[in-house]
Amino acid sequence: MSAIGSAHPEVQVGTGRLRGRMEDGVAVFRGVPFARPPVGALRLAAPAPAEAWDGVREAGAFGPRPPQSRLLGAASADGADGDWLTLNVWSPDPGTARLPVMVWIQGGGYMYGWSGDPLFDGRVLARDGVVVVTANYRVSAEGFGHFHGAPANRGFLDQVAALRWVRDNIAAFGGDPDRVTAFGESAGAGSIAALMTMPSAAGLFHRAIAQSVPGIFFSTELAADIAAAVAGELGLPPLAGELARLSPERLIDAGDAVAEKMGDCPQWGHAAHVRTPFAPVVDGEVLPAVPWRSLVDGAAHEVELIVGHTRDEYRLFMAISGDIGQITAEQTDTALRVLTPDPEAYRAAYPGADEERLYELVHSDWLFRMPSVRLAEARQKHGRAYLYELTWPAPGMGGDLLGACHGLGLPLTFGNLTAGSAGLLIGQEPPPAAVELSARVRAAWIAFATTGDPGWPAYEPRNRHTWIIDAEPDIAAYPEEASHELWAGHAFDPLALRARP
Repeated sequence: MSAIGSAHPEVQVGTGRLRGRMEDGVAVFRGVPFARPPVGALRLAAPAPAEAWDGVREAGAFGPRPPQSRLLGAASADGADGDWLTLNVWSPDPGTARLPVMVWIQGGGYMYGWSGDPLFDGRVLARDGVVVVTANYRVSAEGFGHFHGAPANRGFLDQVAALRWVRDNIAAFGGDPDRVTAFGESAGAGSIAALMTMPSAAGLFHRAIAQSVPGIFFSTELAADIAAAVAGELGLPPLAGELARLSPERLIDAGDAVAEKMGDCPQWGHAAHVRTPFAPVVDGEVLPAVPWRSLVDGAAHEVELIVGHTRDEYRLFMAISGDIGQITAEQTDTALRVLTPDPEAYRAAYPGADEERLYELVHSDWLFRMPSVRLAEARQKHGRAYLYELTWPAPGMGGDLLGACHGLGLPLTFGNLTAGSAGLLIGQEPPPAAVELSARVRAAWIAFATTGDPGWPAYEPRNRHTWIIDAEPDIAAYPEEASHELWAGHAFDPLALRARP
């Protein structure tokens, strides 16, 4: 490797030599291929190992973003060559340091997301003494459309390929392949929960941090029915060979068209209610079962886990959709009827909550809060799990509008308090409390990645120790006990296809 003081450090990986950049004392390598471009004969297929190159490959720029949903205004693919399966490495000490490694898997509802998002810049974390990796994976119909002739959960298979690359190459960057922590938020946390139980991912990481785990997993019947509707938008059968002849953008746009019509498809049940056309598929092979069931059965017993959620998960989605202050009693009744185990028990458990608060609570619980707790409960039966709840309210958008909303943990985790969408949550001038809280969260996550101990007691059913992340963090019994009791008997099984009306 080039001298540490060099502005252009070089490393040798299995496929060739890379030249990176020194930025703020951290060696950064961007746009490193971990698999071949999934185009041509590899379209809608499992990822294939990256090809070798001659000479020195410049690794100064992020690779192109994968094709993704445009529903939230995201761009589609950046590159026509399909070179989307790349990753990025930040290292404070390349060479022989054998530092703990943290591999980030971004969220985005399994429909969008890019490892080059400025919010996920790894410099701050890396300066605290870890090697940070972020990686792309295929999303939306490209990554999770359940088409005949294509492997299920291709996005997950991309993540496995990235983790294999880390195992085989991270020592060249100063990382320890025997101390790899996978961490992620939202769909990234759902990915990690799945990876913990996937046979193909066994042994590729040793600790996991899952922030706001979504409980949405599809049965094969539901996934196949939605995939047929996506293909139908294009006038084609749901066959991978037929669909692979189209541009990825056309396939993604067809998925978006189906998402916009889901409210008129009652046979899709819960998925239609939350307008989610793509999610992990419990196919019995790539993903044998929902994570909580596999963990109870003893899967991944050697993987230690931090898992948690924010207090006001759904508030962000209500703010984005303009629903705050607009929720009707009819909408609340529908949400309670469709999502909850017992609508009347829900109202009784929260007697002081108005219709909008109940609407927010049930969506927060069903989507993120209770699946996250369920994952901790499942893990602690055969291994160690640590639970947290983020209750510190986001100071952005006027102070109290967002509360401790979904996504708030992202800037706190990476320390990038004004990058990308962080300004919306934190404000353009981060208050001292945000700076201090981010330092505490990063310290806990890095301590866990380094030693397996984040600094608070492990979760167990009797005391239910939980780290409450607030301006003054505390350790207490899990605070959302009313919701916890309401959902105690709910299985969070794969969502099913219902009979057509």
